[in-house]
Amino acid sequence: MNAVAPLPDDTADLLAQIRAARVYEVAQASALEAAPLLGERLGRPVLLKREDQQSVFSFKLRGAYNRMVQLDAAQRGRGVVAASAGNHAQGVALAAAKLGIRATIVMPVTAPQVKVDAVRRFGGAMVELVLTGDSYSDAQAAAARLQAERGAVFVHPFDDPAVIAGQGTIGLEILRQHPGPIEAVFVPVGGGGLLAGVAACIKALRPEVKVIGVQAADSDAMARSLEAGRRITLDEVGLFADGTAVKQVGALTFALCRQHVDMMLRVDTDAICAAIRDIHQDTRSVAEPSGALALAGLKHYVATHGGGGGALVAIVSGANMNFDRLRFVAERAEVGEQREAVFAVTIPEERGSFRRFCATLGRHDITEFNYRIGNARLAHIFVGVRIASRDEREALAAAFRAQQFDVLDLTDDELAKLHLRHMIGGRSVLARNELLYRFEFPERPGALTDFLAKLHPDWNISLFHYRNHGADHGRILVGIQVPAAERPLFQSFLATLSYPHRNNSEHPAYRLLLRDGAVDDVPFPPGSTDIPHGDRQI
Repeated sequence: MNAVAPLPDDTADLLAQIRAARVYEVAQASALEAAPLLGERLGRPVLLKREDQQSVFSFKLRGAYNRMVQLDAAQRGRGVVAASAGNHAQGVALAAAKLGIRATIVMPVTAPQVKVDAVRRFGGAMVELVLTGDSYSDAQAAAARLQAERGAVFVHPFDDPAVIAGQGTIGLEILRQHPGPIEAVFVPVGGGGLLAGVAACIKALRPEVKVIGVQAADSDAMARSLEAGRRITLDEVGLFADGTAVKQVGALTFALCRQHVDMMLRVDTDAICAAIRDIHQDTRSVAEPSGALALAGLKHYVATHGGGGGALVAIVSGANMNFDRLRFVAERAEVGEQREAVFAVTIPEERGSFRRFCATLGRHDITEFNYRIGNARLAHIFVGVRIASRDEREALAAAFRAQQFDVLDLTDDELAKLHLRHMIGGRSVLARNELLYRFEFPERPGALTDFLAKLHPDWNISLFHYRNHGADHGRILVGIQVPAAERPLFQSFLATLSYPHRNNSEHPAYRLLLRDGAVDDVPFPPGSTDIPHGDRQI
């Protein structure tokens, strides 16, 4: 790819580039709004920088346009190439249409459809859209090949001084809009362009203000890189916060963040979902997962650092989310806010024990209750309870134990929340030699069919659970009956699959709720290995 311009010699030069950035030919100075409901709950003034209100519903048009408007006539004639998970692509498309520059934009096939459609709409006839690969890294590799073939100019989504300067205008706006005390500004981080620009700007003008980057825990390339003192490349990235799913941060962005950023925070999917709901409650707008990252980090900061002086600012960086993902967000927001606890409780199958169980719950609001008789001595109950805090969750678990009930706290357990809660009562004495595996694959048309085609036909499928949660991952839970003598062959089979997978055969919730303890001790009856072909199919 064509080399980017070098980093400015000092912060003053970068600040000058930020002040001179031509972003307002396409962008607006977005609002800095109070979040009164969340602020009251946290006991701190919270301000939201509303980049989700830009015409492309994301801040990315600032950097993309500022880079492309600086191209000379010869460069414009060669056209541009860009790679993006979605929001940068929209900025490039809008800039291409406004400036009359032909653009080839490469996006992964896993990009949300709302972003794909928007690129076509903003770019019109000036944009050629190419969908390939499962991640931003795949799209970037394809874009590099196209750029080399065509001699076009590559418009980097984050590692370019003009892009960084364009994003840095957000920092200028925050300081102009709130001249009063600011304790910290929270910035979502993928490749680091936004964080680098905002941090350099704020530290040049108001060095006492903390600049804090926030990443998804499963896409934390910048946090790991800053901790290591060098750029780290992740093997895999999570896809829920697709707008920040970057395996390696930029060389320029890393250098700037290393110099100016005060702290990095990591947040999980449940915390992001809770932040999406918080934004909606205060603004009636729906942020995308990456757009809510900063607010999730702000809440984590308040919980761990307590009170302080000045306002807390979170950049709401985008609102390009597929509508069908909202059901996943709604389901996980309660847990992310620590408003729901989930337990598996074992009580005796005897008169009065159920009454004691209900009495222990007291007046708690029950969100889920699953039970099916399957044992003459013990009853296993899956129960969800609305709570106000983690302390209340721990107190409830202690109350169960005080009644001599065995209790397993599943509130933070991915397997239980995604699959097992929907499969209570699924024990079977027929599930001999069962192994339980979770598989993940990019959620795209035909992906489930492709997965099923790769499963080995020689082992019986004894359990199968799949649910489309509206996320970018498809998640499958599979029970496969594999005799002990064939386990080495099974491991060889797993090595041939391209999907991430995890063995959950020893998971305590699975063994408690779904697996009969004696099932593997039952010998195969004569002829039992001759399973009809139809029973082998999913």
